[in-house]
Amino acid sequence: MTLVGVTARSNRQKSDQDPATWMPAPAVRCRYIGEWVATKHRWSLAVDQAEREALLSYAATCPNATLAFDRAS
Repeated sequence: MTLVGVTARSNRQKSDQDPATWMPAPAVRCRYIGEWVATKHRWSLAVDQAEREALLSYAATCPNATLAFDRAS
């Protein structure tokens, strides 16, 4: 899944920021990280160093997360 319904306030707070500068509430953080990474892999999108470091740091708090995706054709 790549589209998740959120409140207008949450959408405004995130704007166009990536995980290096914005993260959702801890209760949904692992899901957000998983979907972010799956989308990057699915579409073969690059990540910059700050984004990579943030993803690795936050992912360390999600020990039971699994990543599943299909590559875009």
